[in-house]
Amino acid sequence: MDTTNKIIVGISVGDINGIGIEIILKTFEDKRMLEFCTPVLFASTRLISYHKKNLKLNTNIYGINSIDKISHDKINLMNSWTDEVKIEIGKTTETGGKFAYKSLESATNALKSNHIDVLLTAPISKENIQSEDFNFPGHTEYLEENLEGKSLMVLMTDELRIGLITGHIPISEVAATITPELIKEKVEIMHTSLKQDFSINKPKIAILGLNPHCGDNGIIGKEDDEITRPVIAEIKESGKLVFGPYAADGFFGSETYKQFDGVLAMYHDQGLAPFKALSFGNGVNFTAGLNKVRTSPDHGTGFDIAGKNIANSSSFKEALFTSLQIFKNRKQHAELTKNTLKVK
Repeated sequence: MDTTNKIIVGISVGDINGIGIEIILKTFEDKRMLEFCTPVLFASTRLISYHKKNLKLNTNIYGINSIDKISHDKINLMNSWTDEVKIEIGKTTETGGKFAYKSLESATNALKSNHIDVLLTAPISKENIQSEDFNFPGHTEYLEENLEGKSLMVLMTDELRIGLITGHIPISEVAATITPELIKEKVEIMHTSLKQDFSINKPKIAILGLNPHCGDNGIIGKEDDEITRPVIAEIKESGKLVFGPYAADGFFGSETYKQFDGVLAMYHDQGLAPFKALSFGNGVNFTAGLNKVRTSPDHGTGFDIAGKNIANSSSFKEALFTSLQIFKNRKQHAELTKNTLKVK
């Protein structure tokens, strides 16, 4: 096996009492996965062994105590702590959040120092992970703070990519948060990502309206007429193929989304509710706009099914393969666009 060009995938294990470790172990049960990448889990040998025994899974894991000891023909486990950890499968606990953060922090540090090429994150509990060290609504905001760039949360399948203009904020704050500057920023991030991460030369982007029926000419709100339409017209003048605003219900109901390379929703549930209804558990969460590639499955911790060996690893596998493809696309784009002319 040629290991010289294998992409190293760092994996944070998520909440230790959820389904994260189960879907990781199931993903790498098939040794052929090692032909595509070199996986590195950030956890502890005791934690992984406990889950393997409980789930009766035989995935072979290779423990290392230093990141420079990675083996390219094994599933590596970087021991990120030596603590005795109380595992309570299916329960949301302070300990579960504490060690979910330890895993994420270790993986992120490895990503920043280029010891791993991409980051794949298993689900966390946004409630129990909160601490002095982690005071963020989710992975996206944490990674934006720790990496370079401005983030855009994108949920995607082969047919649909939905980015969020506003992310994890209360619905009561959405309208006041949406400004022409924010819309332009998110359009720019998505436009750049579609070109460099997905190799789409002239991406077409749709923007959804904020209000029902895009406000019905001001009857149900004025934001779409006063903010969204003018900023779309302004962006179009720069040459970008941006269209809208579209009423979200009709846009998805008529499958208009299939005509676009990317869609920008105004708020979390406007984009994610139809996405998850259409994706059937095969979706991927991708953080666009940062200098490093990060993906995750499109589901949560699954406390209700944790430890029962019934969790589906399809979305995690999709997230893995998506991260590999985006890394390759980004590398190719950088090579194609660099200035190779030498100044005399």
